[in-house]
Amino acid sequence: MTKEDIIKPENLVYQKPRLLNDNPMHYCPGCSHGVVHKLIAEVIDEMGMAEKAVGVSPVGCAVFMYNYLDIDCQEAAHGRAPALATAIKRLWPDRLVFTYQGDGDLACIGTAETIHALNRGENITIIFINNAIYGMTGGQMAPTTLVGMKTSTCPYGRVPEIHGYPLKMTEIAATLEGTAYVTRQSVQSVAAIRKAFECSMQKKGSSLVEIVSTCNSGWKMTPEAANKWMEEHMFPFYPLGDLKDTTENK
Repeated sequence: MTKEDIIKPENLVYQKPRLLNDNPMHYCPGCSHGVVHKLIAEVIDEMGMAEKAVGVSPVGCAVFMYNYLDIDCQEAAHGRAPALATAIKRLWPDRLVFTYQGDGDLACIGTAETIHALNRGENITIIFINNAIYGMTGGQMAPTTLVGMKTSTCPYGRVPEIHGYPLKMTEIAATLEGTAYVTRQSVQSVAAIRKAFECSMQKKGSSLVEIVSTCNSGWKMTPEAANKWMEEHMFPFYPLGDLKDTTENK
């Protein structure tokens, strides 16, 4: 078989997503962010929305999303991505608008912005990366840090009497009137991003896609050990699956 035969469309098994550019990623080896970037790039390309997609990323590990996805992107102040996405979508309702936020940004600094945007039913998608830690700034405890989980700011483990309990933002979002599609998936089983994007384009309301992920650097583990820890500890507390789906009724 010649090289020309191998690259024929009928022989193609897999290729790099067209909208994922060639810039070297700054993420730590084994980080989940690169995987999710790839999935987003594939979905946007499949939908034919490359020219109309607008991603909004705030401060945190996701801040350089614009450097890897070949779509229009806008940076937001810490926690304010849903507010900026709201403005973009209202000004350009034909655009596919989504935010890309970590758990510290979305569930702490941006709690109010997130809840009110979802409750208003803004036709945007919020992609929520939950690795239960502040990854960029030193591995501090986040609102989603599990009870007993050790971080740089709770080195003996999270204690509810001192630090409170982990915040389940996706469960909260499912109770809001403005949300149409709320789901929790993982980097191993994400299959909901396209549905959320389609929901926003069909003006059915807000969508939240939580992606339970790893931060092997912050967790002080190898990538392989981090994936195993995620399965054994994160999944039981943050179970995967759809929490709300009213898209068939709207």
